[in-house]
Amino acid sequence: MAVKKFEDLLVWQKAQDFAVTIYQKFSDSKDYSFKDQILRASISISNNIAEGFDRRTNPDFIRFLYFATSSNSEVRSMLYLAERLSMLKTEETNILIAQSNEISRMLYGLIQSMTSIKPKDTNS
Repeated sequence: MAVKKFEDLLVWQKAQDFAVTIYQKFSDSKDYSFKDQILRASISISNNIAEGFDRRTNPDFIRFLYFATSSNSEVRSMLYLAERLSMLKTEETNILIAQSNEISRMLYGLIQSMTSIKPKDTNS
């Protein structure tokens, strides 16, 4: 069965959950610049999945999946920095990094599945 809407994609659901977790972890941060950047990047993951899905072409969707992957990498980089700045404990960081890595694997898997789909032959 083909996915009919982006909300059905497990990777989109996990990206949404991840953004909520990031919001919760940094809600009390007084470093507003850092907080704004990590929140924006975390939101961008699921938003890029949604936007790409609704472009309705495989090349566009794949392009936006790469954008989502890049945003996810940005969040992961900032999580390492947050730990170094004592904004997060090592255990918290490890849990969030694991979630981010899972999303990356899912995104790359989806990209792989999209690139292996052969275009329909319109000459038949």
